[in-house]
Amino acid sequence: MRTRSQARKRRQQQVRQTSVEPPNLEKPNNNPPIVTMADNRTMAQLLEAPTEGYEDAIVVPEITANNFEIKHGLLNLVQNKQFFGHDKEDPHAHIRYFNKITSTMKFPNVPSTSVKLMLFPFSLEGAARIWLEKEPPQSILTWDDLV
Repeated sequence: MRTRSQARKRRQQQVRQTSVEPPNLEKPNNNPPIVTMADNRTMAQLLEAPTEGYEDAIVVPEITANNFEIKHGLLNLVQNKQFFGHDKEDPHAHIRYFNKITSTMKFPNVPSTSVKLMLFPFSLEGAARIWLEKEPPQSILTWDDLV
């Protein structure tokens, strides 16, 4: 039977006996491996998301007013009650609530429909947002197109 100190000494001897070979530094390999791609694009180009054929579903008309800014509080109100697109949710109730919130703010020289079109994507989440981003029925140019 061995004591703890004997077992410890034996382990230390085993560790000393094993040797680690140093890496071979004599021949530096200056040539990186050559990987050929079928279409000769760089990795950065391959990682870019394709943008051809993708446009925003909602087209907001250009706003020519000076110093136009949507306040953080209005954005919070719109995002407070988001529409997820579940079967039990009422889309008409969501539109009524959204109209009520956006009609409380008036911006000089800015049409209210432009503000509504700009804010509406922020009122969607989950399946409803995916639908808007991926499968819109057509380009939405006016509020009436959306509603």
